[in-house]
Amino acid sequence: MFTGTGEPVSGHAVAVTGGRIVAVVPHEEAAALIGEHTQVIELGGALLAPGFQDAHVHPAGGGVEMLTCDLSGSESAEESVATVKAYYDANPGIEWIGGGGWSMDHFPGGAPVRALLDAIVPDVPVLLNSRDHHSAWANSAAIALAGIDANTPDPADGRIEREADGTPAGTFHEGAEALFAHVRPIISDDVAYAGLMAAQDALISLGITGWQDAMIGGAVSGVQDVQGIYERALREGTLRAHVVGAQWWERSGGIEQAAEMRERREAVRALGHEDRFSLGTVKIMVDGVAENQTAAMLTPYRDSCGHDTANSGLSFIDPEKLREIVTALDADDFQVHFHALGDRAVKEALDALDAARGANGETDGRHHLAHLQVVAEADAARFAPLGAVANIQALWATHEDQLDQLTLPFMQEGAVARQYPFGDLVRGGARLAAGSDWPVSSANPLEAIHIAVNRVVPGSDSEPLGGAHQRISLAEAMAAYTSGTAYVNHRDHDTGSVREGYLANLVVIEPNPFSLPLEEIYSASVVSTWIDGTLAYARND
Repeated sequence: MFTGTGEPVSGHAVAVTGGRIVAVVPHEEAAALIGEHTQVIELGGALLAPGFQDAHVHPAGGGVEMLTCDLSGSESAEESVATVKAYYDANPGIEWIGGGGWSMDHFPGGAPVRALLDAIVPDVPVLLNSRDHHSAWANSAAIALAGIDANTPDPADGRIEREADGTPAGTFHEGAEALFAHVRPIISDDVAYAGLMAAQDALISLGITGWQDAMIGGAVSGVQDVQGIYERALREGTLRAHVVGAQWWERSGGIEQAAEMRERREAVRALGHEDRFSLGTVKIMVDGVAENQTAAMLTPYRDSCGHDTANSGLSFIDPEKLREIVTALDADDFQVHFHALGDRAVKEALDALDAARGANGETDGRHHLAHLQVVAEADAARFAPLGAVANIQALWATHEDQLDQLTLPFMQEGAVARQYPFGDLVRGGARLAAGSDWPVSSANPLEAIHIAVNRVVPGSDSEPLGGAHQRISLAEAMAAYTSGTAYVNHRDHDTGSVREGYLANLVVIEPNPFSLPLEEIYSASVVSTWIDGTLAYARND
């Protein structure tokens, strides 16, 4: 049994009554707890652990993409195109094709062109999010409908890929995707609700019993009102997981947003189900992503010849303004959830937390920085003193095409050593939480845990990304996905651990990953998931 921290223990039984753990005792004492109607489950060598919690995920958007044109299973550009054509053929009369999941490394320069879509869908607008949701792929019909042409300037927070004469080539990065906002159809509430329900089922099947939704209040995959969808699930009694919502900070706006966010937080609190859904977090995008060179870096990106460019990425919010915003939110008892991917973005987020602490003193904000692709060595040591949690997406911490072809060649020499430096963060005393960013990547915690421990994908003979010293232990990775995220979600008082008095949110994993060679952790899978002591998922063997 993994209790939520440390190495697993054996020879114990867990008793559950009324949805809570009432006892954790040695096996020989378990018989006294078994009554006439007690259900006894023998694990037979499987591992019992706290239910996983995902610290950064987009369930409604991911679920909607599952129900629309889903490219997440495509392994090449050809498969992506074929998937779009199959969807178009299967939906005669459709007026707009949305969805997403294409991978940048499948296309030259990470930028698919409109001509690929025009050849198969010439008459219906198509707009498809990339797998990381930082770019969009459009056909000519969608571009024309949005009124975008060679004279359309790049927005301050994005970039349009262009042909030689300036005509949009088909890929729109970061804020440039918003150029379609006025023509992109709004997903209906019923479709969005169905997407959330499909996502919940998928996440629970992976052992996930709670999460932090990283975007409440902003449009996700065309879903306009994620908060309303969660509130509908509360009313209808269909929200089974425990959810913390992170309200979206509009980066073009000012501090006046905090008042509206406070009202939303209190309105949800008044519903009386804060143990199931709450809104005490604010999500701030500090920068973009490295693949399209919008992640904010301390050093400039290089061009294809290895020469420095004038681009070191984008800080979406002026650092001085960021310090002001974070200080105000911290004083108002909000948690701040930063998207901070480049080393400059990480520094700016930590500087903002430093300023907040100087103004407000130490609070219980449990602020966290997500993604952390590149972290300067000096800044890795700042997390613990500032009480900042490292919210890791471990599945990305390995050599793969998108990193090796679209990112590392355009970074400074030696940057590979600073990619996802989990080991440095742990040695610096940082507390870890873990998430998937699904649908950007797989939501499977065991797949991510495998990478966190090994830093290579199963079967690969590549070197561990960043060096073997950036690996973390299996116990540390499991803790990040259980007690670590429970701490971030302010739910460590009753979830994230197998402990008397805690909710019986549990997962059974087979084979026990602690019994496997480290390079075989990926072969473990979830047998069953329990929420509030009730079976929520059982693998159909």
